[in-house]
Amino acid sequence: MNVEHTDVVIVGAGLSGIGAAYHLREKCPNHEFLILEGRSAIGGTWDLFRYPGIRSDSDMHTLGYSFKPWESAKAIADGPSILDYVRKTATENKFADKIRFNHKLTSANWDSETHRWTLSIAKANTDETIEITCNFLYMCSGYYSYDQAHDPGLPATDTFKGTLVHPQFWPEDLNYEGKKVVVIGSGATAVTLVPSMAEKAASVTMLQRSPTYIVSRPSEDWFANGLRKLLPHRWAYALTRLRNTRFQELLYKQTRKRPEKVKKMLLDMVRKELGPDYDVDKHFTPSYNPWDQRLCLVPDSDLFNSINNGSATVVTDHIDTFTETGIQLKSGEHLDADIIVTATGLQLIMMGGAEISVDGASVDFAKLWTYKGLMVSSVPNLVQTFGYINASWTLRADLTAEWVCKALNHMNETNTTSMVPEVPSELKEMPARHWVDDFPAGYMQRVMHLFPKQGDREPWVNTQDFRRDRKIFNQALGTDSALQFTSKDTLNRKSA
Repeated sequence: MNVEHTDVVIVGAGLSGIGAAYHLREKCPNHEFLILEGRSAIGGTWDLFRYPGIRSDSDMHTLGYSFKPWESAKAIADGPSILDYVRKTATENKFADKIRFNHKLTSANWDSETHRWTLSIAKANTDETIEITCNFLYMCSGYYSYDQAHDPGLPATDTFKGTLVHPQFWPEDLNYEGKKVVVIGSGATAVTLVPSMAEKAASVTMLQRSPTYIVSRPSEDWFANGLRKLLPHRWAYALTRLRNTRFQELLYKQTRKRPEKVKKMLLDMVRKELGPDYDVDKHFTPSYNPWDQRLCLVPDSDLFNSINNGSATVVTDHIDTFTETGIQLKSGEHLDADIIVTATGLQLIMMGGAEISVDGASVDFAKLWTYKGLMVSSVPNLVQTFGYINASWTLRADLTAEWVCKALNHMNETNTTSMVPEVPSELKEMPARHWVDDFPAGYMQRVMHLFPKQGDREPWVNTQDFRRDRKIFNQALGTDSALQFTSKDTLNRKSA
């Protein structure tokens, strides 16, 4: 049986995967590639999530691609607009013939003799499994399970006689008009759902165990919209992207250096939104410092407006148990509900859930070291895209794609077929830190034991710092002693 082979396989046809394909086509025109997509459509997150009000929580001048200007007036964009942006990128670049829909990567094995990956792929809605081989495996499958959301173990949910739904699996026919709704959670999904559902529901209550820092900003970026009237759109987009990237960086660094000052600024903004009589200390003052968990962005004060007009309320309490008609709280209060939405988070996974092995031996990522946050020690020709937790995802996805292209071209120029990061023996006992450090958010901490370690020096770090990443990603590959380049032809000659 002939097994199909290609140079590069990209896993995932979402925001990262389509961006990766563009960079490959532009910068590595001699490399053939395929995109494997486990679902039946382009878009990833932006096609999967269909809950009311879904939108970006980053501005689209940084969440958009570096190569394709975001031209809508709204910088905080709704989900369908973002999905359209990704799909247009794929259409404009004629990627349709490159994408294999309903092809889910289940395992990948690297063969050190042939310098090839063999991929096992399950075809959706069939019992068929196929194999494809490639020289380079480029994971753009995101960081969470599409099939399973985080289960916090809420008590007695089966007691509830109403409708229980998780945002990741939103029913298309759910009618919440005139209904009493409780949304459990206080993260980005919850603060998006509450004002959107409040437009039709009889009442919406956001039930949170603890508050989150919430920031309002205009959905339209006056700077970007003004520049587009004066400059070519690409110039205006590039300048806006630079400005907004620097602002994100400045804010984050201020939270590290002057957390109390930033905390006061954020809470003063909330007090201005909700007025002097609202209990901001109870409902909007977290127990941690800003950016110890991700800030929640709300556009045009929509959450605060829904609280002010009485269509939404916030309750800060602990759940005792679900009842037939709602939720009993530990304070003794009962929240009546027709619909309960469990916006309780994502279930993070490594490598899209695929089993990765080298020469038949399963890779235990937790025992290995990250290389620049994109490769893993001792695993050849494998890159994973993972964005920033303190800035827009695509900033890092673009940097990663540029680095991959540079690496592929370097291997082509040097007639090498394998590239693998190797930690020198004298550094194998260096202090180890979590793959994402200084970010104690629960959804990350639950899985950090599964992720590679990072060290205390470059390149064995995952910096979460855009400007620093840009500098270390630009290092010449030929002078990078951490990367080992070899050729299968050389190996074959030696063995002969």
